[in-house]
Amino acid sequence: MAQYETLGHYYDALVGDDHACDQWVDWIESFHPGKTFLELACGSGEITARLAKNHQVSALDLSASMLEAAKTKEEANQIEFFLQDMRNLANFGQFDTIGCFCDSFNYLIEEAEVQDFFKQIHDHLNENGLFLFDSHGNERLQEFADEYEEAGTFDDGTQVQWVISAEGDLIYQDFAFFLNGTSGVIQEHHLQRVYPLEKLLAWLDQAGFEVISCVGDFGLEPLETCEKYFIAARKI
Repeated sequence: MAQYETLGHYYDALVGDDHACDQWVDWIESFHPGKTFLELACGSGEITARLAKNHQVSALDLSASMLEAAKTKEEANQIEFFLQDMRNLANFGQFDTIGCFCDSFNYLIEEAEVQDFFKQIHDHLNENGLFLFDSHGNERLQEFADEYEEAGTFDDGTQVQWVISAEGDLIYQDFAFFLNGTSGVIQEHHLQRVYPLEKLLAWLDQAGFEVISCVGDFGLEPLETCEKYFIAARKI
């Protein structure tokens, strides 16, 4: 899985979006998620910090640099952070809600990983607990069938080149960071898989969930043409 060790230092500058984070939190809160909340792959903590205003939040991420960024956020002293892989939750108890946001779920590349992931989450939820997550939709594969490229310069002078492409059901993201004042280049390669919605729903059912909401792009687009599926499931 991608670890974002260099990207973590620049993540907010590259893709930070306060409006989108507010939309996320509005969507999450619409399900009345209860007191205790575990966020998986919390990244730089923008959503995490907002959730901490109303919930008792634990958050984990595989990237140390992402967690460093998350710990600078205003509400960070109210959040318990863990440096670990979201595929292993054995050290955790149970929560009212578990969330996995911003297409972090799509870093699970194998079908067996997804099925085990759903089962672990079910095991770590309280009775009637909620699992909230999103996944890339098929429209993402169409969007990046033709290679997309973006470039820019950060405040410290470091330059970045970001290339996204799709092949089959896989999305490839390649980053090159050209460090200011040196000849150094750091590369990161990220791989995500897009799963058919019907498979996700079937696996959730098998893991013991009832899907209570499934919408496209915060409910703004039809599922058939959306870039993201937003799924809320309840433990039964």
